[in-house]
Amino acid sequence: MGKFNEIIKSETPTLVDFHATWCGPCKTMSPILEQLKASKGQSLRILKIDVDKNPTIAAQLGIRGVPTLILYKNGKQLWRKSGVIPFQELESLTS
Repeated sequence: MGKFNEIIKSETPTLVDFHATWCGPCKTMSPILEQLKASKGQSLRILKIDVDKNPTIAAQLGIRGVPTLILYKNGKQLWRKSGVIPFQELESLTS
């Protein structure tokens, strides 16, 4: 979790997307996150973590379902939600 902790301690807000390749709702989130990145540019970092490839970090953070999105800034969790999140909600959350 060293690299992960380093990334989330940034002053740049970091939205972490915990997903899985077999997850239908995760596929729905992908273009929403691309749209969010296009909208926010350098003011937001989006980090995608495959729970099947990173089971330790998923377990440590209590990820029980995918997709789960967590917003961090300066190492603090500001927001967390599971399921498909509409673009408008994510955009206002990261303003």
